[in-house]
Amino acid sequence: SYDDVLNAEQLQKLLYLLELTEDPAIIERALVTLGNNAAFSANQVIIRELGGIPIVGSKIKDPNHSIKEKALNALSNLSVNVENQIKIKVYVNQVCEDVLSGPLNSPVQLAGLRLLTNMTVTNDHQHMFTNYITDLFQVLLAGNGTTKVQVLKLLLNLSENPAMTEGLLGAQVDSSFLSLYDGHVAKEILLRALTLFQNINNCLKKEGHLTVQPTFTQGSLFFLLYGEECAQKMRALVNHHDADVKEKLLNLNSKYQTSSFPQLEL
Repeated sequence: SYDDVLNAEQLQKLLYLLELTEDPAIIERALVTLGNNAAFSANQVIIRELGGIPIVGSKIKDPNHSIKEKALNALSNLSVNVENQIKIKVYVNQVCEDVLSGPLNSPVQLAGLRLLTNMTVTNDHQHMFTNYITDLFQVLLAGNGTTKVQVLKLLLNLSENPAMTEGLLGAQVDSSFLSLYDGHVAKEILLRALTLFQNINNCLKKEGHLTVQPTFTQGSLFFLLYGEECAQKMRALVNHHDADVKEKLLNLNSKYQTSSFPQLEL
């Protein structure tokens, strides 16, 4: 059964089966069962110690999109364990490429984004995402609501790390990004977009970081966030109907006023 919690011996047999079979239906079922078991912290350790991570990881190259999705879901659950991340990080570049080049809003893309989000919860592996930031913003703007939320979760993790601030602000981002700050945008998207701005401000103010202001090019996120159009968006949001949005905006503005960069006046 997919929902059975397996012991170490059963997990070992399941991994052997996954390694040896070529039947897509069995592979998919085994991956789902492993993924479900990997939701338990004890099994995250057992699967790693049994050498299961590379066995699961090999399936993300499968041309069958359903198998790829199930493998990504299993790795995502396994990646909650920090020690597992050390073994899973070898797949980060491939997953990034798949997320950026695969079908937009697809189950595979979302599964990949969830894995990458887990891999950026700590700062340990965030440097691996530096070359993908601009492309992640493209997926953010092109994707549907579910995709937007998942990409924002990933970007929020990066935005909490001062070491990633320059890379985020230097990313080339289409001006349509500012539409995320329109009053009619879904709350779960708007709040995350505001938090992204807030996190970047917090990092800019950290002592010793970006003490010499880098030269950001026209069309970068820096020019969007600290330009007049964005300031107008923020002023308009002061009258937003939702209390959480108003609170986030006021918090953003109060923190912004102490930044060394040009100030927003609401």
